[in-house]
Order: sequence, then structure tokens, then C-alpha cells
Amino acid sequence: MIVGVLSDTHDNLPKIEKAVRLFNRKKVGSCLHAGDYVAPFVIDKLVKLSCPWQGVFGNNDGEKKGLALKSAGAIVEPPLRLKLDGRRVTLIHDIAAIDAQAEAADIVIFGHSHRPEVRRDAGKLFVNPGECCGWLSGRSTVALLDLQKITAVIIRL
Repeated sequence: MIVGVLSDTHDNLPKIEKAVRLFNRKKVGSCLHAGDYVAPFVIDKLVKLSCPWQGVFGNNDGEKKGLALKSAGAIVEPPLRLKLDGRRVTLIHDIAAIDAQAEAADIVIFGHSHRPEVRRDAGKLFVNPGECCGWLSGRSTVALLDLQKITAVIIRL
């Protein structure tokens, strides 16, 4: 299964729409959001995904109750540990909030830094899709994660 990964959308609706169109075009089987949605109105864009999606809260999500309510529980406090296509995945906003090396996961997905990154360390794949919003770097990025191969690529929107 291919998973669409995004983070740090920070209310940039046109970029969220672009990410959703890309994920739908690529026929991703699931989508994971590593936090910092900011306001509940972004959910109106995410529900246009053609696949199930889940996410965690980030440090800039001021309206947590509204986000949780509007997302029908798809957004939870981090870390979110789940199994997708037989792979153990940990989803977190700020990787410094956990002992990533000790995580019982095949893949650790995180955001917060706004810097895209794909690396292997201690037998795990670490993926930061970068900032979907593009506010800080001027580069709007997401990631496509291949669960079969345990690989990921960063895509510039």
C-alpha cells in the first residue's frame, strides 16, 4: 500500500487541496497527517481524500476540541501507534517527544521542523514530509510512503 503523508498544513487551504488531489490521483490507500492543522476548517479539505485518513495534534493546533469534533475522532493526541499493511507505524508531531530509537515501529513519521527528511536508522525508516503549507521555506512538500518496500519519497507540490 502507498500512504500519503503530510504535516504542518497551517491553514494553507490551496496547498492542502493540492496535496489531496495528488494523493487521490496516486490512489493512496491511506493518509497520515503529522499535526499542525491549526483550525477546524481545514478538515473540509481533508475529507475529500478518497481514502481513510488519521492524524495527530501538533503544537500549533489551538482549537483541539473543534478539530477532534470536526474530524470525527480522526485526529488524536500523539503518539499514534498503528499497524498498516502489516507494518508498525508511529505517528508523532515532534520527534523529540519520544525515544524514537526505542519505538517498536518499522516506520516513524513526524513533522514540526518543516524540513523534509527520509532516513534509515537502527532498522527503522524515519519520514518527515516537510511543510505542506510552504509558509517558512517557500517549499510545499508531502511524502509518498511505500509500505511494501518500506521506502518514501518527498514530493514538491
